[in-house]
Amino acid sequence: MREVDYNIIVDTVARLCTEANYFLGDDVVNVFKEGLKKEESDTGKDILNQLLKNQEIARTEKIPICQDCGFAVVFVEIGDEVCVKGNITDAINEGVRKGYTEGYLRKSIVADPIKGKNTGDNTPAIIHTTFVPGDKIKITVAPKGGGSENMSEVKMGKPADGIEGVKNFVIDRVIRSSSNPCPPIVVGVGIGGTFEYVAFLAKKALLRDIGQRNPDPFYADVERELLEKINNLGIGPMGLGGRITALDVFIEVHPRHIASFPAAVNINCHAARHKSAVI
Repeated sequence: MREVDYNIIVDTVARLCTEANYFLGDDVVNVFKEGLKKEESDTGKDILNQLLKNQEIARTEKIPICQDCGFAVVFVEIGDEVCVKGNITDAINEGVRKGYTEGYLRKSIVADPIKGKNTGDNTPAIIHTTFVPGDKIKITVAPKGGGSENMSEVKMGKPADGIEGVKNFVIDRVIRSSSNPCPPIVVGVGIGGTFEYVAFLAKKALLRDIGQRNPDPFYADVERELLEKINNLGIGPMGLGGRITALDVFIEVHPRHIASFPAAVNINCHAARHKSAVI
């Protein structure tokens, strides 16, 4: 059994928190550039150019891409042949505390949802843990801004709704979201599972690189169809009109109960932030 030291987890999470907020992925930068070739609106082109400039400033000067540095959402894959010397939840939260403090990232978490009062260090993180074969630990930090998170939704539909019902739900959610999630957006879609699990699927979908299709050809086609339909809505960059409303659409699915048909949409803003490390 391989052992991983507590402090390695802390330092890795801290680094990922800052890197995710400073460095937008090359996949997103490249799709901004591709979007400039397709965008028909002059205002839309100006906004895409500003987004490219903004991410370059963030990358060069090591400052946040956005003033909303997000809720620290952490996905952890733990191998069944590895153990952490210490409590991994504590290590992850200590890493978030270190990263958000030393990286001068905005702290946005209130300790009690009603009574408020900022925790002062952006903890606690939201942690999703899965167990996999092997002796490695993969950690992905995905800071999630409040504006785009607010535009997300779960729908408990009927099995008879089928895939057309899901498509209509996704399109309607994007229309109602309009400019609020700072488009061009990335749309994560979950189908199946249970009430709580379908929301996890939609968020997990956002971890894919732009252009990475679902391995099932059926769902890959649905992703392409939804992306085209969303970009035909005319919402455009920052909701000011244009062709590029979404950068991509990703679908994740899970088996469901015969009587249930859960679907979820989790929208991300144009700053599709996530960084991973394998320990």
